[in-house]
Amino acid sequence: MQRYTALLLAGLFLLGGPVWAQQGTGTIKGHITTNDDRSAAWVTVLLKGTKRTVSSDEQGNFIIKNVKAGTYQLEASLIGYESSTKEVTVEENKTVTISIPLSVSNRELQEVIVRSSKGVYNAKQGSASLRLNEPLLEAPQNIQVVTSANLADQQVISMSDGVIRNISGAVRLEHWGDMYTNIHMRGSQIQAFRNGFNVVSSFWGPLTEDMSIVDHIEFVKGPAGFMLANGDPSGMYNVVTKKPTGQSKGEASLTVGSYDLYRAALDLDGKLSKDGKLLYRLNLAAQNKKSFRDFEYNNRYTFAPVISYQVDEKTKITAEYVLQNARMSDVGSFYVFNPNGYAALPRNTTFLQPGLEPTKINDHSFSVNVQHDLNEDWKLTAQAAYYNYQQKGTSMWPGAVNPDGKVIRSVGLWDAKSEMTLAQVFVNGKLQTGSVQHRILGGLDMGNKQYFADWSQSHALDSVGAEFDPLNPNYGTPVNGFPVWDRSLSLEARSRNAGGDINQRYTGIYVSDELGFFDNTVRLTLAGRYTYVSQSNFGGAAEEAKRVTPRIGLSVNLDRNTTVYGLYDEAFLPQAGHTRDNSKIRPITGGNIEFGIKRDWFNGRWNTTASIYRIIKNNELTADPTNGSNENYSVVIGQKKAEGFELDIRGTLIKNLNIVANYAYTDGKFTEVAPGTIYKVGQVVPGFSRHTVNSWVNYKLSNGPLKGLGISGGFTWLLDRATAEWSEKPFSQDLPDYFKLDAGLFYEKDRIKLSLNVFNVLDKYLYTGSYYDWLSAFYWQAEAPRTVRFGINYKF
Repeated sequence: MQRYTALLLAGLFLLGGPVWAQQGTGTIKGHITTNDDRSAAWVTVLLKGTKRTVSSDEQGNFIIKNVKAGTYQLEASLIGYESSTKEVTVEENKTVTISIPLSVSNRELQEVIVRSSKGVYNAKQGSASLRLNEPLLEAPQNIQVVTSANLADQQVISMSDGVIRNISGAVRLEHWGDMYTNIHMRGSQIQAFRNGFNVVSSFWGPLTEDMSIVDHIEFVKGPAGFMLANGDPSGMYNVVTKKPTGQSKGEASLTVGSYDLYRAALDLDGKLSKDGKLLYRLNLAAQNKKSFRDFEYNNRYTFAPVISYQVDEKTKITAEYVLQNARMSDVGSFYVFNPNGYAALPRNTTFLQPGLEPTKINDHSFSVNVQHDLNEDWKLTAQAAYYNYQQKGTSMWPGAVNPDGKVIRSVGLWDAKSEMTLAQVFVNGKLQTGSVQHRILGGLDMGNKQYFADWSQSHALDSVGAEFDPLNPNYGTPVNGFPVWDRSLSLEARSRNAGGDINQRYTGIYVSDELGFFDNTVRLTLAGRYTYVSQSNFGGAAEEAKRVTPRIGLSVNLDRNTTVYGLYDEAFLPQAGHTRDNSKIRPITGGNIEFGIKRDWFNGRWNTTASIYRIIKNNELTADPTNGSNENYSVVIGQKKAEGFELDIRGTLIKNLNIVANYAYTDGKFTEVAPGTIYKVGQVVPGFSRHTVNSWVNYKLSNGPLKGLGISGGFTWLLDRATAEWSEKPFSQDLPDYFKLDAGLFYEKDRIKLSLNVFNVLDKYLYTGSYYDWLSAFYWQAEAPRTVRFGINYKF
């Protein structure tokens, strides 16, 4: 690490010398207004004769620094309107202020912004919660955004519903249906964030977000502790919820589909005061959903109000509440077991016993965000959140699998509760030292997380001699009757008695300085984070850990639309577990080395990102493969290394043709193994596909008698799939390659959109799975056969 630091500091000295010597520059400050004298946001400003462009902010202001003395033409442009040009003269060591009128009303401006955002698959900027004070093109890291247009065109209704097809290298294993998302990327399960908060309190959470509350989703590949909370070395995803926009608008949607899917959603966005200072956003959704397997269901409703208040020109407060309620069948029913190999049973086979109590979940969250502009260059943000998750239900798991395929089904109690109190404060700013520009980020991140679970009670539905036969199932009253649970004690007491509690407190302090040289075409990032954590796992004593993790990045503009970058970053992540020998659980540590190239094509209509990386991950826990049905012991793996290549393409290739396409090669291996584990040095890391390929294309006719009619479609192709991690010995059957084809039609006219999508068009038997040694059986989770989803959206 010292070697990397020395080399980059030497580079800084070499780069800084000639830059600091530059003389004869000035600054242009400007304000853009509409012809009804209102500020014009997000207008592109070009300094003609140079390659320099900026965009006006929400208040219509822009600034261009380090401009050589002379006379220039400034051009302000907005898609769909004529450009406005104004002459400006820059003097040495002085700031010139200019106002540019744009021939468009505020109403027309809002309409064109909304219109230009429709159908866009490539984002230029990250959300405020990502804390990047720069365009994504300039960030020295691979960051991909799944936009609202992506989600709408693909008829995604929950976080687990095909989102990952939009991200290179992302796969799902052990997904528990639509209960938890559990995304793997770059060789490990990545962390789940919402609006900049790490919302993971246990291995199994959080509950999948309903898309009615989601604006877009940001995937950060590699460590991100410098700008967010604790995270995995492989990366994280950040769900950004919908906020008030200041426009009075709404959208209602109805969706119906195969297997009794009925869903309605309403999105209202508007003003609560005439002056536009008090705004609101309200999202409502409800669905009934069954399955291709008998007796399964997943019914949910969502209630999410948001209020924002612009206190003055500098201060804005936003308060948000989200309730997600789920009522679903036993969450273990997605698993099927058989000793004869994968897919040895019909796709719709279920072990689920009708009559079991449902699993009920109430997921509450409340957050407050305060943003304050200290001045035109510095901004302070403070936010706090409280999350409360309550679950009451069960999970099926076989007590035994016989050689003839018959099983003894066992139902385990799974009551759980999670409480998280989280707080963050950070400052973003810009300053100038000589000819060097600085983008500064610094902040404090704190959290207190508690998780309680009672899985101590179980009940066998079947008995020896009266096993359940999946080839000749009998779903009548089970021979041992239905379970009766003892809930006389509080969940907290039951959890402590069962060793099912996790407690974590952490504090993180971080600072980052991105130094810009040669008119900010060369950017060097120097950052670091100090993290302190106190954590107790599954009834064990509290353990403390602390660490400083550095970050060094370099990003260089080859031209106005192309950047190359290099990055070294480290991660530090506490983890929960309980070993059989009660040995100390150490946090996950890891490092990422990454290089990449990003390019915006044809004035930013579409972009590409290509990256190569190497991630080292230490001390990761995994479930003990010798666990019985009611055991939750963990083992330390040792060290893993993941290397790979990723390519993402997204945007509008030609008019009305939007595309998302990606490819990833992932090579993960164990480089060190702890004594007593089931792994060997050089063995492939479980739970990924060596090759993943995804695509989605959307095309709409804009002329002729079929104007408004469109077609869409895409595929997911997974090759050389590694199984999950429960087998101690090699076995004869690997997971086969996976290919899923989806297609759809849509029609848009005025405010109405009709959508029809067909998923798994080829009706393939698709699944993930592995082998359990202690059951001497294969298990798999099958995906749905060919399904149809039809939606009606009305905007008002």
